[in-house]
Formats: sequence, C-alpha cells, structure tokens
Amino acid sequence: MSVTAFLTDSTLCIGCKACEVACKEWNGISEDGLSWTGFSYDNTKALGHSTWRHVAFAEAADQRQWKLDGSPRPAASMAANWQFSSDVCKHCENAGCLEACPTGAIVRTQFGGVFVQPDVCNGCSYCVVACPFGVVEKNKQDGRAFKCTFCYDRQKAGMVPACAKACPTESIKFGEIEDLRLRAQERLQELHGRGMADAVMYDPTHTSVGGTHAMFIVRGDPRTFNLPPNPELPTIYNRRGWKSSAIGGGLLLAGALLAFLLES
Repeated sequence: MSVTAFLTDSTLCIGCKACEVACKEWNGISEDGLSWTGFSYDNTKALGHSTWRHVAFAEAADQRQWKLDGSPRPAASMAANWQFSSDVCKHCENAGCLEACPTGAIVRTQFGGVFVQPDVCNGCSYCVVACPFGVVEKNKQDGRAFKCTFCYDRQKAGMVPACAKACPTESIKFGEIEDLRLRAQERLQELHGRGMADAVMYDPTHTSVGGTHAMFIVRGDPRTFNLPPNPELPTIYNRRGWKSSAIGGGLLLAGALLAFLLES
C-alpha cells in the first residue's frame, strides 16, 4: 500500500472554493454560517470542525507602476492583489494529535493519513491543543473533535479525495508522497525560471513534525497561509518539564528533611 499525500500549488489556485464545497458534500458537513467576516471574500475564516478544506484569501495592495496593458498607472492608484491557497490538515509524519489522544480515537491509516474515529472520541480536546497547526477543533454542540479524514473512505475504494477531484485547475494534486515531492521540485524550478523567485515549498521535514502529508507551494512568507516556519510537537518539551519537576521535587524533599533535622 503506497503512502499518499496532497500537494497544493497556490500559484494555480483561483479561489473558487470548489474543494470546500466538494469536501462538505462528500462528508456531509454542515455549513459555516453566511455572515460577512470582512476578510476579503473569505467567509469561512479558518479550518475547523465543520471546515476541513479552507481556501485562504491573502489580499494586498498592488503598487506596481505599470498596468497589465503596459500603460503607466497613476501614482495614487492602488489595485487589489489576491493570492489564494487551499489549506487542509497536514497529516503530520509525527502527529501531535495522535500522541496526545488518550482513548486511541486517532489512528494512522495504511495510506499515511491521520484519522479521527468519531465513535471512539470522548471530547477531551487534548488533540486540539496538541496540534501545531491549530487544525483540530471540537464541535461544542456534538462534543467531539473533527478534522480532515484524508477521504479515507474514498481511498479505500480506490478513489482520490473529493477536494482533489473537484479542483478545476489541478491546484490540489494527490498521489504517492515521494513522487509529489519530486514534482514539487520540478514545479519550483519552473516557477523560478519564470521569474517567481519568491516561490517556496512548505514541507517541514527539519522539525519534530518530521514532514507532512499535505505539502504546499506558495509565494512569499508561508505564514500568510497559516504555515508556521518551525512547527513543533508539544511532546518534545516533556523531558524538560519532567526534569524541572524532578528538580523542584528534590528541592522540596531536601527542604523538608533539613527542617526536620533542625527541629530535632
């Protein structure tokens, strides 16, 4: 069984949100509300228990001196410039949510994805605070935690995830993880050759997360699209915490013994 992954190329994303709709339709997820957020045209805001795919809108002022037709742009004019990227659970190689789960509700599938079993989840929310990307969220009405399932049911049936199937520009690619990493490097070389020197690949293999099964090609600072440069597992601080606790306990014990000896 091959280990699979997503490769999301934001340079191809047009912000249509077809992936969001396809994800909700296939998984039967409720809508997120129709209120106006003020974040450009993005009204789903972030990943959560009812948003497993989220197209982020990064809006900025385009202050180039020339229009697309080659004519000069008035100095005072500022046109809007958007970048889009479809965010999803990273399905980390070393998953903080999986390590933190006390009931065994979160498991690693044969495809490499991290899957939350809703019938086993007890709603403790340990996975929520253990996720380095803030992806997992508890449904307050339901009481359980939810996130992207990597379309585990579709993969078992030999189908690609719904989001990748629906993407009209093939911004979301799905396949064997090592093959996608090679394709990402080829794509980066192409983008750099076309003058997009700020294009980078996001796959934090250098951190305790150990890489992800949802990789991204973005332009500029990855943090713009909720991709922290150095995500870390909370458990890497366990040794330091236990060491501090042991030292504190030892000092308390020594103080108690000293007090007892002085009294006697």
